[in-house]
Amino acid sequence: MLSIPAHCYQPTAPDWDHVPAVQVTGIPFVDDQDDLVVPSDAGPLRISLLECGLRLRMGSEPTTDYAMLKRQPASLRPELELKDDHCIARHGSMALHIEYRPFTFDLLDGDHRVQRSSPDGQFVRRFRLPPLARINEGWLLTLELDHDEPVYGLGEKWGPLNRRGQLIRSCNHDALGVNAELSYKNAPFCWSNRGWGVFVHTPAAVTHAVGCPAWSHRSYVAMVEDDHADIFLLRGDNGADILDHYTRLSGRAPSVPDWSLGIILSKAYYKTADEVIETARKARASGMPCDVITLDGRAWQDTHTRFAFEWDPARYPDPKKVIDELKRLNFRVCVWEYPLISIANPLFDRLEEKGWLIRDRRTGKAFRYHWNQSGFGEVLTPLPESGLLDFTHPEARAFWRDSHKPLFDLGVNMIKADFGEQVDDPDMIAHNGATGIQLRNVYALLYNRTVHEAAEQFSSDGAFVFSRSGWTGSQCHPSQWGGDPQADWGGLAASIRGGLSWGMSGAPFYASDVGGFYKDTRDPVLYARWCQVAIFSAHMRLHGIGQREPYSYEQPASSIAMKALQLRYRLLPYIRQVVAESCRTGLPAQRAMALAFPDQALSWPFEHQFLFGDDLLVAPCLNPDGKVHFYLPEGTWRRFEPAGQRWQGGRDYSLTLPLDEMAVFVRDGCRIPLGPDRQFTRHANEQVEIVESWPHE
Repeated sequence: MLSIPAHCYQPTAPDWDHVPAVQVTGIPFVDDQDDLVVPSDAGPLRISLLECGLRLRMGSEPTTDYAMLKRQPASLRPELELKDDHCIARHGSMALHIEYRPFTFDLLDGDHRVQRSSPDGQFVRRFRLPPLARINEGWLLTLELDHDEPVYGLGEKWGPLNRRGQLIRSCNHDALGVNAELSYKNAPFCWSNRGWGVFVHTPAAVTHAVGCPAWSHRSYVAMVEDDHADIFLLRGDNGADILDHYTRLSGRAPSVPDWSLGIILSKAYYKTADEVIETARKARASGMPCDVITLDGRAWQDTHTRFAFEWDPARYPDPKKVIDELKRLNFRVCVWEYPLISIANPLFDRLEEKGWLIRDRRTGKAFRYHWNQSGFGEVLTPLPESGLLDFTHPEARAFWRDSHKPLFDLGVNMIKADFGEQVDDPDMIAHNGATGIQLRNVYALLYNRTVHEAAEQFSSDGAFVFSRSGWTGSQCHPSQWGGDPQADWGGLAASIRGGLSWGMSGAPFYASDVGGFYKDTRDPVLYARWCQVAIFSAHMRLHGIGQREPYSYEQPASSIAMKALQLRYRLLPYIRQVVAESCRTGLPAQRAMALAFPDQALSWPFEHQFLFGDDLLVAPCLNPDGKVHFYLPEGTWRRFEPAGQRWQGGRDYSLTLPLDEMAVFVRDGCRIPLGPDRQFTRHANEQVEIVESWPHE
């Protein structure tokens, strides 16, 4: 079998001549679970016809269920027609054609072809790539791509939303920014508006060659790096249908408290309790709308001994006094955490003795994680050698969940669950026997799930968690924010693409670091434009190295940013409707054009603009000169601000915007509910008052 390097980023094509395709070796049959079982030289292939498509399972069954599937779909019992060299399995309008030598399939829904094995061929052999193969790393599946077919999804990625031509590896990393293929949140799920999607149900890394020329420009190839492969082929009319099927399988976001839709203020970092209180007072005195203030990692913890659910006694001898003052100022409080425990903290020894930390297979003791400080540069102080909590251990998981109770009892409202990408070493061994490589991706899900359960159990103000890392199912534990973008125009553009990409991958809620995280460039125009686009997202956080309050920037950008934040609060009734629809349908709050307008292909290349909810179309300004080029879909649209004239859709436009204007449009005939001017929400699930609707006439 061919051995493909684990990183998979090859400048030339793999040598497919040495990859034997799977051959059917026996007579297919339908078992008592209504599955079609196909004997092969790689072991039995189990195929299930489903209402949503089909499911293909091969290889040894996994020993651990990480509950990535929220429901197990029932198999539809097929009628089987056997021939000498092929068979046909039928149920209702679906027909699955399987050839034996080599194994290929063709899935039809009536007269429509859903998908089939790629026909990419060559003079010397029928298939240039194996339709299905067992390789050293796991399994290889090859599907057809039409010559002009775009593909979307695959998690939070910073490049073009159309994955065509890309080689992407679903594998979580601390990406240290938004400038490369590496990302914090991955999902081995993609789809096409041609009516199909692929969901690889696995905790393992998956490489996707999406019409990648080095592999095959006319094929989608999935390489699953595991002995077991469980692949869903989903059918639907468009991306919304496919997302519906995917989120029915992997779960949908629960409702979030209304206060989480307000502004979240943060900084890396407030160095003292006096600084955070002074910031809160100044924000209120300035009239800045804001609901949450964040104590980041070094703000409330001693870096040398973190993380142990304990306040730095040198700066917070009485943390309740600080929280009570923030509450008096009508702020909710968010505190930071990560799932690592410094070896300098006595908690490390206690957890190691209990076996609640991930072990080192070489020593049998707790694995000691050494940080690569070179990637952080001036951004972070040196981080301590640490252990990693083992979320596969039921008692360890319960300990971590329950340790949040004193924080919520003290008055904390929200947890910022940072990191979670550090389980990446083959010598790491978890309680359930998984290595660090096997646990790498799903560790983020287990971490997110545990913290969200803590919020559900112990918060009296509604459950809401902010996490950086994610995997299949993390959408069930909202919300997520993007990585650490540079404070420049490229960082803004990539953050928008990352959010839209995550939304096209089944996760409806996203926020970016408004103003950019890395370096305090104090670019007032960039900051104002970032605020203007960020108000049209499910959640909004001002965060970075340095202050991110509007009044900290020079005029006129300061007033323009403040105006944007005020509009955010007036839009809360509409935003609440958008969020409720996302929870109900699985559609993201921010919908890329290919998702929002599947029948209008001319709009798809405009990959930075998006539909916010059903009715607001947002075309961000990504240039300091105010120039914006956008496409209005078919129909009639009205400019949101400044309001007035109607615009004809079905064509593109170019504008040069003054700094105080945005390119935001509303479908003609739609009304946008608006609430009152306010600085903060009041109760956890208060129904935001509607005082008027736009347009006002």
